[in-house]
Amino acid sequence: MADPQSYRPAPGTIPTQPGVYKFRDKHGRVIYVGKAKSLRSRLNSYFADVYGLHPRTQQMVTTAASVEWTVVGTEVEALQLEYNWIKEFDPQFNVRYRDDKTYPMLAVTLNEEYPRLYVYRGPRRKGVRYFGPYSHAWAIRETLDLLLRVFPARTCSAGVFKRHSQMGRPCLLGYIDKCSAPCVGRVTAEQHRDIVLDFCDFLAGRTDNLIKQLETEMLTASEELDFERAARLRDDVSALRKAVEKQAVVLGDGTDADVIAFSADELEAAVQIFHVRGGRVRGQRGWVVEKPGDAEQNEHAELLEQFVTQFYGEEAERAKQSGEDAPNPVPREVLVPVLPDDADELQDWLSGLRGARVSLRIPQRGDKRTLMETVERNAVEALHQHKLKRSGDLTARSAALQGLQDALDLDEAPLRIECVDISHIQGSDVVASLVVFEDGLAKKSDYRHYGIKEAAGDGHSDDVASIAEVTRRRFLRHRADARQEEGADPAGGDNGGDLAPEAAIDPQTGRPRRFAYPPNLYVVDGGAPQAAAAQEVLDELGVTDVAVVGLAKRLEEVWVPGEDDPVILPRSSDALFLLQRVRDEAHRFAISFHRSKRSKRMTVSALDAIPGLGDTRKAALIEHFGSVAKLREASLEEIVEVPGIGLTTARTVLDGLRTDGV
Repeated sequence: MADPQSYRPAPGTIPTQPGVYKFRDKHGRVIYVGKAKSLRSRLNSYFADVYGLHPRTQQMVTTAASVEWTVVGTEVEALQLEYNWIKEFDPQFNVRYRDDKTYPMLAVTLNEEYPRLYVYRGPRRKGVRYFGPYSHAWAIRETLDLLLRVFPARTCSAGVFKRHSQMGRPCLLGYIDKCSAPCVGRVTAEQHRDIVLDFCDFLAGRTDNLIKQLETEMLTASEELDFERAARLRDDVSALRKAVEKQAVVLGDGTDADVIAFSADELEAAVQIFHVRGGRVRGQRGWVVEKPGDAEQNEHAELLEQFVTQFYGEEAERAKQSGEDAPNPVPREVLVPVLPDDADELQDWLSGLRGARVSLRIPQRGDKRTLMETVERNAVEALHQHKLKRSGDLTARSAALQGLQDALDLDEAPLRIECVDISHIQGSDVVASLVVFEDGLAKKSDYRHYGIKEAAGDGHSDDVASIAEVTRRRFLRHRADARQEEGADPAGGDNGGDLAPEAAIDPQTGRPRRFAYPPNLYVVDGGAPQAAAAQEVLDELGVTDVAVVGLAKRLEEVWVPGEDDPVILPRSSDALFLLQRVRDEAHRFAISFHRSKRSKRMTVSALDAIPGLGDTRKAALIEHFGSVAKLREASLEEIVEVPGIGLTTARTVLDGLRTDGV
């Protein structure tokens, strides 16, 4: 651990203006980003008495090796810059409000000729309108099933839509009047889009006008003695009112507002937000995060400021990506349990995102205060449930990391573990996977695939050579960065994985590169030979701060390079269970990549034997028909429609494929 006094700025060099500061570790990674009204006052507090700091802050300042800052003109600029840096650098000691799950939304594909309604999880796309998020997918399906009676819009996938268009008859929903069946021409594209737009208006809260319109049409039909249509409209009005009743009014004045509440203990905090649109709760989300280290004085105010900047900043970016049809993610009012010190600046920043004035305030009485109490109860319950659910896992992970440190005689607990596994079939399509676990949990964003270049043939020795190759390619980048920090020429670097190149940490910006710093523990799938091969590569590259072990499958022995006997961990130990999880995850990841690679090779193998068919035309055929099997069933006229394929070539392809099939 570093002594904070070793990198403390000289007295008087820190400005007193507002600004944003960054702490970096010895590898140059940004580990913490903060802002301050007075940079000098805030930064000096980190160096005054290290042992008097919050434990998390103490860990941060002893992990850091340097600090730097940027002066800005106003506190609003500081808010924006802090948000941008947290998003860019993903600092280790900053609180990040990430969902532990992906919340489902109701998506409407307005960018298609025949828009589709469906349940969706994932990043937002341009031209698609989203409603939600909802807590459960079944809630969306229940509402959608109810509203399809009134708004019979398309819900099927593109493949189903195309198939029924070719068949000339609708699906079951078309027969029971829960789809207007645009696939068979019951309605035109314009009529179907009008149905979808009415559906969007209803979900957006414009319900009263639509219900009144249907009631007027019902009375008109009744006066015209069209009782069948009047009865259908009566049922539609009933369905709409039932859907409206499912979302009870919580704010009588029809306000658009977000209500935020917190519940915290010594280490963690639960955050809950209710989205109220048109006076009704349209969605709810929740997070449980570690408390920030410098929030001792007014922890909820600090949590609130960080949450608001991160949440609305990311929501505004998603809305911008979705296009002009996306609703504004910032409501007219943001109701909070406590106001931060810079509430005015935060309110101005939110107003800039919305493009109109936003009110940030504490509700004092009435419906809004009652709703705040409800959200607070949800936050308390969420934290309680989190503690019940995670206490065992957290204890087990801590015990596992401590057990590995003791069993392997490491200087510190292996907070970052990387594991390599090799996959092949008799030496063909040899691939490797590298998986990463941090704090005992899988970090899938850091996973990597490798295509092995030097392996040939099969056998035990090839696994050893493959392990050596992957290890060399993985740590060449680390060695290049170390040389760059020393001012030497970082020659001999490699891009790490085949599918996602890693670059070094930029010494100017400190942008984090996931593999430019070493793990604490490097695990290879295998016994003593594999572990020795990995250690030999590390010694060759001059990497001395990484522990290497091999985990043999037969008896789950842990082999340490240079030791004659393996380390035997108790079968019931958390340490062995963690190593097994890491190894099994690496094996799963390698197998899935190997299967995909082998599948692609086998897919085009039937076309390889056809004379005069190059890679470009093979790719065009596969892209057009989707598979060799469908190409084999195609007619001569259909093959000629592929760009670059003439009549002679089409005959050659058909003859070659059908002969091969026979």
